[in-house]
Amino acid sequence: MIPVTKPQLPPLEEFNEYLKKIWDKQWLTNNGPLHQELEEELCKYLGVKYISLFANGTMALITAIQALNLSGEVITTPYSFVATTHSLWWNNIKTVFVDIEPTYLNIDPNKIEAAITPKTTGILPVHVYGNPCEVDKIEKIAETYGLKVLYDAAHAFGTKINNNSILNYGDLSILSFHATKVYSTIEGGAVISHTKKEKDRIDKLKNFGFEDEITVLSPGINAKLNEIQAAYGLLQLKYVDQMIKNRENIDLLYRKNLADIKGIHLLPSKNNVSKPYSYFPILIDKSEYGKTRDELYEIFKSKEIFCRRYFYPLISNFPTYKGLESSSISNLSIANKIANEVLCLPMFSELELREVEKITQIIKEYS
Repeated sequence: MIPVTKPQLPPLEEFNEYLKKIWDKQWLTNNGPLHQELEEELCKYLGVKYISLFANGTMALITAIQALNLSGEVITTPYSFVATTHSLWWNNIKTVFVDIEPTYLNIDPNKIEAAITPKTTGILPVHVYGNPCEVDKIEKIAETYGLKVLYDAAHAFGTKINNNSILNYGDLSILSFHATKVYSTIEGGAVISHTKKEKDRIDKLKNFGFEDEITVLSPGINAKLNEIQAAYGLLQLKYVDQMIKNRENIDLLYRKNLADIKGIHLLPSKNNVSKPYSYFPILIDKSEYGKTRDELYEIFKSKEIFCRRYFYPLISNFPTYKGLESSSISNLSIANKIANEVLCLPMFSELELREVEKITQIIKEYS
């Protein structure tokens, strides 16, 4: 059986050493020493000024929206995991969907301005599959209209443009450290900010709004990362570079083997971008390949190779959001097309190259 993804666990004996430290100190949560150490190490590794750790990426996103005081309407993409839009809903904000561009499948900056209304307060783009959005165009629009930009960088741990972290763009960015991600704290997430003032506000919001032992400044929430998760995260940092290198080799072999198969389209690579190789999506054109995406998905499934139709369905097609004016198929024609063609092939650091050969051979056989 080949799963679509699998976490690479750190050596158990090394994790046990951290557990002994936690047991000795008897400090399990509430900004413990390992939590503080992980924030410092992540800032160094990612090349950012400030990071606030969270229990998961969704709570990080909900809190970042609060920290930016977003309200009214926020423009975002339908081509993402539902947490992106759910976080707006939990903040009582109306989602306004904009279509994606067909090359990297990120929000199309050329269609953002038409969606801006007097009620718009922000833009929530997603760096899909770890490929950076057109950040310069997006931030120019935001500056022109006085909007906040919050990047959902759940897939973009370690993504850089010209050796500068993608997390340094926008007003805030969030990361996910879920077990399926390249870098993991089992569950977890983070908000990346640019000033000490912003970090302090975010840290208060994730801890019930406490200013000090007896003062609550605002209605915050409980979204803290615990010491066991922090220990796991510190260990993961020791191995993440090798994990990304393994994924790069897998990516290269996929690209080599699939390059000449008619009807199989790959997302191109950018020379000035380094990324963590979070996923390996392919787009299947039935008219050229001869089979639909769903037919190939079922073929893999019958052979115990589990791929993922990611993202399908679109967020805009879920009953919760289908009634929005911006959810119409005519407004999101490219996103709807891509959602019916995309298939993410297995991608994880311990995937063997012979297994990649097997996967690509099946695609060739059924073309």
